[in-house]
Amino acid sequence: MTESVKELVIEAGRSERHYWKDLWRYRELFYFLAWRDILVRYKQTAIGVAWAVIRPVLTTVVFVFVFGKLAKLPSDGVPYPVLVFAAQLPWQFFANAFADAGNSLISNANMISKVYFPRLVVPASAVIVGLVDFLISAVMLVGLMMWYGVVPDWRIVTLPLFLALAVVAAMGAGLWIAALNVQYRDFRYIIPFVVQFGLYISPVGFSSAVVPEQWRLLYSINPMVGVIDGFRWAILGGESQLDWIGMVLSIMLVLVIGITGVWYFRKMEKRFADVI
Repeated sequence: MTESVKELVIEAGRSERHYWKDLWRYRELFYFLAWRDILVRYKQTAIGVAWAVIRPVLTTVVFVFVFGKLAKLPSDGVPYPVLVFAAQLPWQFFANAFADAGNSLISNANMISKVYFPRLVVPASAVIVGLVDFLISAVMLVGLMMWYGVVPDWRIVTLPLFLALAVVAAMGAGLWIAALNVQYRDFRYIIPFVVQFGLYISPVGFSSAVVPEQWRLLYSINPMVGVIDGFRWAILGGESQLDWIGMVLSIMLVLVIGITGVWYFRKMEKRFADVI
């Protein structure tokens, strides 16, 4: 007599018909992963969370010396250290969140290969960790603005909108690289290159105003240009101006990156447990 053998296959999006409701059901796992990564980031370090300030501060010092002292580039009517550090906030958040999200699936390979849960939880929790560094650095920026007497105006209320734009950019790019990193491990070497290269082609150490007018729209193809310019416009006030055409282009590109990142991640998600 031949016994029938039933095979149970657990795949993302198959075990639960409503994937997005599944994300809410696994919210405690999201909190746990985020809190775990926050603790691990500075565990057994001599100065702890101060690293969240030291990195942008040292980068600011270098950029102020190179672009402010040697190149003598304009600073939109604000002290050059404030101009640079205001750009460090969104850039450091994006760089950290992008790198952490991109490596998150590989770092949690054991858990992914054994149990089912919406894999989107993993890179999403990694992005949240970047917000912790962002908030710590923001305190430093407030102190720097008080030192130089820079007072924001009404535009500061728009800052959450530009922070949301940075989150979408980091999440979308992180989802793309996380999914590709599972399939092709070469992408783990691309992550630091993208972060380093992006730092120099983004207006972190200088104002976008130094870019010639005829190249401004092309320059805005880098979605972080709009994010960084938006942060400066919201925080610094005064003479700071915003290229609205370039901003609209950056917003559109960020939305495309975010939407396609979720689409590609979901498309590849059912293969993660087998490949990883």
